[in-house]
Amino acid sequence: VTIRVFNLIGQYVATLADREEFTEGSNEVEFDASNLPSGVYFYRITVNDRVDDTRYFSSIRKMVLMK
Repeated sequence: VTIRVFNLIGQYVATLADREEFTEGSNEVEFDASNLPSGVYFYRITVNDRVDDTRYFSSIRKMVLMK
């Protein structure tokens, strides 16, 4: 699993997970946004199946950071 955060104009901001392996079900990652201003950000989650590299999932979602 790879999770990356981007600002509103598409600039890379942070990596929350970089090719990490997670168990099935719900998982959590922490995001230290103390150095970022309030605003709209996007995060992209990418998953490759470690057994079968042909299976791939990617999703981009919007989030609002309010301080």
